[in-house]
Amino acid sequence: MNRLQHETSPYLLQHADNPVDWFPWGPEAFEKARAEDKPVLLSIGYSACHWCHVMAHESFEDDDTALLMNDLFVNIKVDREERPDVDDIYMQATLIFTQGHGGWPMTVFMTPDGRPFHAGTYYPPEPRHGMPSFKQILVAAAQTYQTKRDQLEESASKIAELLQSNMGAPVQKTGIELDADLLAHAANGLIMRADKIHGGLHSGQPKFPSPMNLEFLLRYYTTSGDARFLDVVTFTLRKMAQGGIYDQIGGGFHRYSVDNRWLVPHFEKMLYDNAQLARVYLHAYQLTGDACFADICRDILAYVTREMRDPSGGFYSTQDADSEGEEGKFFIWTPEEMRTVLEGHFDEFQIAAYLDLYDITSDGNFEGHSIPNRPYDLRAIAERHGMEPAALEDVAEMARPILFAHREHRVKPGRDEKMLAAWNGMMLAAFAEAARVLDERDYRDIAVKNAEFILSALTTEDGRLFRTHKRHGDGGESKLNGYLEDYANVVDGLLELYQTAFDTHWFTEAQRLADHALEHFFDGEAFYDTSDDHEVLIARPRSLQDTATPTGSNLMALNLLKLAAYTGGRRYEDAALGVFRQIDAAMREYPSAFGTALAGVHLLVHRPFEVAIIGPANDPQTEALLDAVRQPYYPYVIAAWSSDDVGDDSTPMLLAHRKMQNGAPTAYVCQNFVCAAPVDTVEELRPLLRGRT
Repeated sequence: MNRLQHETSPYLLQHADNPVDWFPWGPEAFEKARAEDKPVLLSIGYSACHWCHVMAHESFEDDDTALLMNDLFVNIKVDREERPDVDDIYMQATLIFTQGHGGWPMTVFMTPDGRPFHAGTYYPPEPRHGMPSFKQILVAAAQTYQTKRDQLEESASKIAELLQSNMGAPVQKTGIELDADLLAHAANGLIMRADKIHGGLHSGQPKFPSPMNLEFLLRYYTTSGDARFLDVVTFTLRKMAQGGIYDQIGGGFHRYSVDNRWLVPHFEKMLYDNAQLARVYLHAYQLTGDACFADICRDILAYVTREMRDPSGGFYSTQDADSEGEEGKFFIWTPEEMRTVLEGHFDEFQIAAYLDLYDITSDGNFEGHSIPNRPYDLRAIAERHGMEPAALEDVAEMARPILFAHREHRVKPGRDEKMLAAWNGMMLAAFAEAARVLDERDYRDIAVKNAEFILSALTTEDGRLFRTHKRHGDGGESKLNGYLEDYANVVDGLLELYQTAFDTHWFTEAQRLADHALEHFFDGEAFYDTSDDHEVLIARPRSLQDTATPTGSNLMALNLLKLAAYTGGRRYEDAALGVFRQIDAAMREYPSAFGTALAGVHLLVHRPFEVAIIGPANDPQTEALLDAVRQPYYPYVIAAWSSDDVGDDSTPMLLAHRKMQNGAPTAYVCQNFVCAAPVDTVEELRPLLRGRT
């Protein structure tokens, strides 16, 4: 066993019995490299990465390859989900060396002080498809380090300087207005490339769900009233839900599809994808009233509750693509297996119709097997089999739990059970919002327990966030400084929970964490990804664009606009403005990379509606006023509630000086420093919430 045996990351522990003498990221490895004058080999991956497992099996488990690695290098293994800072820095370096072709596994060769001099991704054990073998790369990199040191040092220094310049320097402001024109240009740019046949915001492959951009388009629709933007989103959501990217049997979304029609996914399931998509489907339901969107949201949350929730209240990170050494094996079927499972429950004609509906064929749609999906219209399938559409839908609903129960006896994919603050914050927001929209008490209880978990297990004694927690028996270990994305997502989750439970504790904690982010991540102009007392690396990353998750700076700016509305704190809005002004031109030119920022600019331009409701708990009139605020999709509404009249001392300040009128529950609505007269009926409140220009 190598040094990774002492780590908590499941990905690192998967490599603990490799013959490679792996080190975790830390000073010990670099000190050894300096003492022995050896270059460093840095390998970065994550637990659900299929090709990471392939390279591990082919090379890191091979004795001859390990012998070469141990002889020539000091070897460091990093879980990119634990260390997004290290991953970001060296991914940028990899993109330089490979001319834009990055990915995982990532393989970086460095000097003993961390400057990269060569980088790539997957290397095969033998030369193939024009790629050199991993052993050839090892020998070449080591020889270059030993025999061409001067040139290597010069090159490594230039790369390090370039990384410092590109990642650390603030973007120059262009003076483009943060206004309705910017939003219209971005929204139209997003739908211009939308796939009108298969859905999605582009027609190529692979296809990613892009929940941040879908979310922005929904927000934009609420103020533009232009149905084109809603239609693009709802069409995409329906196509995704019909595809193989959605687990038709067990719920939840896989990472992305390798084709352009959402059929064949990379089979890993990520907590962050499902958290974001649960909210997008929920919002589509609010805007359309279409119950199918609410059903998908419920299915996602049921999957997460069943498969990804720890007894402590935290949420696990990922579910692997592979089981029994084969990608997707857990999720695929043959017609024979499915018929055998369904016999005794349905007649042969019903089974034939079901197989047709879910595209289960003898030829298959994935390596001779079938990924369940619904590419055809149910009415057409029902007519083909002489059935009523409602009867076929009943068969589909009844067959699902039967097939699920059978599938549960298969060997399940591995699960990465580390719990990350950022991803837990995302799922906290999803459960909290779904609890109030769908009126599900269980969701609220899950959200509360998760918030308690974050604020205990993932919080330091002095109130800062840890990045990661891994449970052991009755306890667990938390470690690594929280990153900006951790603070941003946890603040977002706590604000959503406050608007569901209206417990001021959640608001107070959200504001405290946002204040900490301003103190330790903000330099007066923009946010860094790491705190001012973080480990010193060769560059201090400052991410500006969304990736598979919202970038921390733009999500924190959106949170700050909400806090400004709650508190009247000008410093919150000023900081958010600083963030958005640094990327104004980029948002206009490349809207697909800035969905979160565009959502923030949308709130900035159209101004929040600040709604304070005063009324006794469990009073039907109070509940009716709250439901009028919480049930529809109002992304611009910031809500607070108190059961009693409020004086000067209030949390949040939005409630200050609010009192019931004439002894009845009362709603106060303000926007852009102007307040309407208080109202005490839903009929009077609704027009105020819709009164937008």
